[in-house]
Amino acid sequence: MFEKNVYIERRRTLLGKMREAGAQGILLFIGNAEAPAQYKDNCYKFRQDSTWLYFFGLDEPMMAAVIDLESGDETLFADDVEIGDIIWMGPQPSVRSKAESVGIAGSEPYAGVDKCVKAAVKAGRPVHYIAPSRYFNKLRLMEMLGRYRVEAGVSLLMTESIISMRLVKEDVEIAAIDEACALGYEMHSVARDSIVPGIVEQEIVGKMEGVTLAKGWGVSFPTILTQHGETLHNHLHDKVIEPGKLMVIDAGAESNQHYASDFTRTYPTSGKFTQKQREIYQIVCDCNEYAFSLTRPGITYREVHLATARKMLEGLSALGLVHGDLDEMVREGIAGLFQPHGLGHNMGLDVHDMEDLGENLVGYDKDQTRAKQLGLGSLRMARRLVPGHVITDEPGIYFIPALIDKWKAEGTGKAFVNFDRLASYYDFGGIRLEDDVLVTETGARRLGPNRLPISPDDVEAAMAR
Repeated sequence: MFEKNVYIERRRTLLGKMREAGAQGILLFIGNAEAPAQYKDNCYKFRQDSTWLYFFGLDEPMMAAVIDLESGDETLFADDVEIGDIIWMGPQPSVRSKAESVGIAGSEPYAGVDKCVKAAVKAGRPVHYIAPSRYFNKLRLMEMLGRYRVEAGVSLLMTESIISMRLVKEDVEIAAIDEACALGYEMHSVARDSIVPGIVEQEIVGKMEGVTLAKGWGVSFPTILTQHGETLHNHLHDKVIEPGKLMVIDAGAESNQHYASDFTRTYPTSGKFTQKQREIYQIVCDCNEYAFSLTRPGITYREVHLATARKMLEGLSALGLVHGDLDEMVREGIAGLFQPHGLGHNMGLDVHDMEDLGENLVGYDKDQTRAKQLGLGSLRMARRLVPGHVITDEPGIYFIPALIDKWKAEGTGKAFVNFDRLASYYDFGGIRLEDDVLVTETGARRLGPNRLPISPDDVEAAMAR
């Protein structure tokens, strides 16, 4: 948790935004509950709702809160432990003390939130809440509000107000993300140093995830470690490491404060790139550096994505894999054949920060429309950049046989793509290189105390050590 005043000020800011817009009624927040894995008392590892953490910081299940927009009164709803709980858990701080630790004056038993919300509904007062990401919270809303379709009642004003706050990271958050990035650097270094032909991928995953559990909360998302990088989110780790392959490792750490990191590196399993691998790798590396050089306040990340796509096509053109006017290829979406994902996404308390609130609401300004093109249409962060944004820079090139065959059969991109030349890349795999980036007043900086080796020479040198 941060200092008490951090949470007090955040709630005060949200209250001010809502009042300024003329909102009345109450703001309702529901924390997460534990979720049984096999039976009631054997639960999945608890992870608190990120919006709850942002405004209240209390990292425990079965909590709710209400802020009255007219009076400004704040109430925490949670239950004190009984003797049956103490036997298994030991003595616990009182709800009253927990409320005081985050600057809340009022507290009531958990069941009181139902009465509070139902009273507001009966009185005709608006109840503002955000979209629930967990089924438990959806069911709680249905019960309290007496309606089946709770999504229809989500407060757009509250959602947009929260997004506007969480998009711009405070100094304490940046420090927490730097910490998560330091942990991510360590887990990736362990992974890189463990690549040995003949072992099973799972052995490396176990070592790197062990680092995050020893020093943080765990991983910030399911680890991607694969010799089949052409499958963008390949979570299978059952393959024996073969010499001559490319291994994509996309993984991040979550700190004990629940802030995320997210790095990707691609390694030659033999320790050295083949000439063919190095050629494609260098293009992706150049795109990563180019995107970073463009990242600054005032530019949209959509513009950075498109400029980087042009840079990528320029490199592929030099290898004879595509041909034609670069700007025309960008307009036609040819880069999507090789990079069918966006350049990056927001990051913070979630590795894809706030996407539970609505991907377009989080990643797009009001004057932007999401594209339908392959690649550009998957861009999760397109906004005009401002200081305090934390985003990923993750270009990639993938040779996906099924996608190439589809384009070839349909005649898509036939004026630009050298399909005959691509035939020799069907067993290539994929390459992705990702850094976490903070937008500053004058440009950008990469997060974390160090940067993972990224140039092909530096990667080979690190693997040799």
